[in-house]
Amino acid sequence: MKKLLTITALFALVVPAAYAVPPVGKGKPASQESSESAVASPAQLCKEQLRTMGAANFQSTYAPTGNGRNAMGKCVSRQLQVATQATENAAKKCKALRVSMGAEAFANEYGTNPNKRNAFGKCVSGQAEEQTEAQQDATLNAAKKCKALRASMGATAFATEYGTNANKRNAFGKCVSANAKKTTS
Repeated sequence: MKKLLTITALFALVVPAAYAVPPVGKGKPASQESSESAVASPAQLCKEQLRTMGAANFQSTYAPTGNGRNAMGKCVSRQLQVATQATENAAKKCKALRVSMGAEAFANEYGTNPNKRNAFGKCVSGQAEEQTEAQQDATLNAAKKCKALRASMGATAFATEYGTNANKRNAFGKCVSANAKKTTS
C-alpha cells in the first residue's frame, strides 16, 4: 500500500511538471528586449504612487470617504481604466498611421518578426505604454506639486480651496486630479 501511495504521489508531481516545460524548439524564446521593456502592471503603478504620495495622501486621493483599506483597490481599478483607454486611443492612432504611411511602410516601421505581421500589435502596445507612462508621470508630478502647495497654504486653506465634499477630505485627490489633467491635456 505504501508503494502505491508513493508512486501515485510521484506521478502527481511529475506529470504537471512535464506539461509546464515546452518541448524543445517550441514555446517562446527568451529575449533581452522583452525583459527590458516590461510594462508595469496597474498594481505596480499604484504601489509607486503610494510610495510617492504617502499613505495618507494616497488614501485621500483614492478613498477620501472610505477607511483606507479599499484605496489600493480603487487605485488599481482606476489604473485599469486608464490602461484600457490608452489602448483604445493607441489603436485609433495606429490605424490612422497605417493609412497615412501605407501598409508596407507601416509594417516595416513597426513589425519585428520575419513577416512583419505583428506591426499593428507592436504599434498599439508601444503607443499605449507611452500614454500610460505619461499619465503616471503626470499623476506623480501633480502629487508632488499638491504636497508642496498644501504645505505652503496650510491644511485648512488647502482643504477649503480644493475640497468638494462636506468634510473636505477629498482635497488632495481633487488637487492631484486637476493638476494631472492640466499636464496631460
